[in-house]
Amino acid sequence: MTVTEQLSALGMILAHGDLHSLFQPILSLSERRILGYEALTRGPSNSPLHPPVTLFAVARHAGRLSELEMACRKSACSRFKALGLDGLLFLNVSPESLLDPAHQPGRTLKMLQAFGIPPSRVVIELTEQTPTEDFNLLDTALHHYRAMGFSIALDDLGAGYSSLRLWSELRPDYVKIDRHFIDGIHQDAVKREFVESILKMAKASRAQVIAEGIELAEELAVLAEMGVDLVQGYLLGRPHENPSRDARALLPAVESISSLNEETSDLGALLNEQPAVHEDTPIHRVLEAFRAQANLNSLAVLDAHQRPVGIVHRHLLSEALLRPFATDLLTRKPVSRLMSTDFLAVELGQSLQQVSRLLTSRARQRIEEDFIIILDGRYRGLGRVIDVLKLITELKIQQARHANPLTLLPGNVPIQQCLTRLLHQQRQAVVCYVDIDSFKPFNDLYGYAKGDEVLLCLAQCLSERVDPARDFVGHIGGDDFMLVLGSEDWRLRLNQLLEDFQGQCRRFYRNDHLEAGCFVAHNRHGQREEYPLLSISIGVVTLKTEDCSQLDAAQLASLASEAKRHAKAIPGYSLHIIEAV
Repeated sequence: MTVTEQLSALGMILAHGDLHSLFQPILSLSERRILGYEALTRGPSNSPLHPPVTLFAVARHAGRLSELEMACRKSACSRFKALGLDGLLFLNVSPESLLDPAHQPGRTLKMLQAFGIPPSRVVIELTEQTPTEDFNLLDTALHHYRAMGFSIALDDLGAGYSSLRLWSELRPDYVKIDRHFIDGIHQDAVKREFVESILKMAKASRAQVIAEGIELAEELAVLAEMGVDLVQGYLLGRPHENPSRDARALLPAVESISSLNEETSDLGALLNEQPAVHEDTPIHRVLEAFRAQANLNSLAVLDAHQRPVGIVHRHLLSEALLRPFATDLLTRKPVSRLMSTDFLAVELGQSLQQVSRLLTSRARQRIEEDFIIILDGRYRGLGRVIDVLKLITELKIQQARHANPLTLLPGNVPIQQCLTRLLHQQRQAVVCYVDIDSFKPFNDLYGYAKGDEVLLCLAQCLSERVDPARDFVGHIGGDDFMLVLGSEDWRLRLNQLLEDFQGQCRRFYRNDHLEAGCFVAHNRHGQREEYPLLSISIGVVTLKTEDCSQLDAAQLASLASEAKRHAKAIPGYSLHIIEAV
């Protein structure tokens, strides 16, 4: 297709509004609900401009990008309204179109008013395809949108030309992590570190993080484990003209994977079945409820379907009514006038650890405030932040008490608990007993400090080869470690572990020992003996679902120890595999 033909096709599309709007859901893991939908545009299905990359590239080349984006917004809003979709609407906008001198401020708001969509339900999502040069002008443009009630999102964080500067200077309400950092995150420690850093910066800047491009259940599980609450990707729903509205149907993957690293008790013990108020309840009735219960910190505000729409905190209500004439003006108004819509609602089945991560990632969550507990989206009661933090602190103290003092990995008690959970959950997995060959003579020759470095090196290699949402690594003691892998690619992970340790170990030897490929040290009888360089032996027990009911944790550990003894009988790096039953 020639350039002239492309420009002609673009002109026809803009003249007739021949665009298709698709919607991809963005979900909240904690609330098991759809936060909103990102609108994505396609050209006519029979046109070379059907792919969005081609469509927008031609518009940019023709100087009609701002015109095309406005047409996309109109198509998206029209379809969004016609479908009656709930939640937020994310609209993609490029900075260059906002900075276009021909861009007319206020057109988006007028268009939304025509469709009856309030700006509070719309998120302007900045998509940066070319370098942004005038940050001050862009800030002014976005301030204009914010003043009208829109929220702002920054797309593809980590991939744009200046995305970190945009985040720093524009302070968006949402940041979307580029798919590159999500792809294979369960197998990449560096990507996990990047996402951890993003979560910390988001907390400081009061932004919410959205992980997009999720395609694997393992990726979703790791992100949930890390405390990422808002998620988007093909695993959860592809862009569609008529997208799903059932969050529970889209989230089966996160339910099927539970961590072996920690207890997963739900929030039942923390549930306070406090009464709630309807959003139309007069404020003076809410005041009476707080006066009647001195220990009542918060009240949930519900809609007609018993779903939470806000929360009223005692201290914020008091502050609001302290303003001059506030009591006279507000007490007969509905509580929706003073309620906070920035609340955390979590499903009753969520684990204590998941809720703790969500609470600590919220910059606005105060320790004396409450959060809302729901079941199937409907109100069940309140939970106290301080109770969650107390229980988590107790768990952390317990974990530290049973951790190995050198590597800080879980010790024998947590290992026993892990194997018990594994059997109780009836999960297919491999249990690996990892042992270092020639470690004692090496430790005698090089000294305990160098030996400790080797143990720390192996602990690091093991940790880098596990998926934190599905696997477990523990330190039995000395040079013995336990590894439980639930991932299907466990053979690849173990082979990579052997290669990692072999490469890392080279730095611990003297050059003459490296060149000789061995070292001489005294054996247990005090005689000088030649030993090969350090290697690791791994005994592997393959556990099938049907085997779990036939074993207990002690028997499973004994089988792993037996497999390790067979592996150590093989010189050098070795792997010996046996079946559990």
